[in-house]
Amino acid sequence: MIKSAGWLLVFLGAAHTLLALTLEGAARYAGEWFSGALWHEDFSDMSPANSALWLSLESFGPPLIVVGLIVLWLDRRGITPPPFLAWTLGIWCVVDAVILILTPWPLFLLASILLWAGGRRAAGRADSAPHAEATRTP
Repeated sequence: MIKSAGWLLVFLGAAHTLLALTLEGAARYAGEWFSGALWHEDFSDMSPANSALWLSLESFGPPLIVVGLIVLWLDRRGITPPPFLAWTLGIWCVVDAVILILTPWPLFLLASILLWAGGRRAAGRADSAPHAEATRTP
C-alpha cells in the first residue's frame, strides 16, 4: 500500500507538471523565466509568463514528486512513513475538493488513504513481531 501511494504521488506530481508545461503551453515562456523578466512582478497583477510559471514549475507538482520519492525511499528501507504525512495530504485533498471540485482530488485522497492504511498495517506488524530482547538467549 505504501509503495502504491508513493508511485501515485510521483505520477500525479509529474503529470501535473508535464501537462502544464506541454498541454497548457507553459514552457513557451521559459525564455522570459530565465531572462529575469519576472523579478519585479507583482503577484496581484501577474503576466502570462508569471502565471505559467506558477502553474508548472512553481506549483505543487515538483514537491509532490519529491514527497512520493521519499515515501518510496522509506518503503524500500523498511521504514514506515510518519502518519502526519497521510493526514496532511488528506486534509489538503479535502480543502482542494471544497475549493475546486473539478480537480483530481479523489486520486490524491486515494494516495492518502493508501499511505495511512499501509502505515497502520506496518505498525500492526511491528507490534505483533517479537522484540529482539525477548528472543535473545542469555
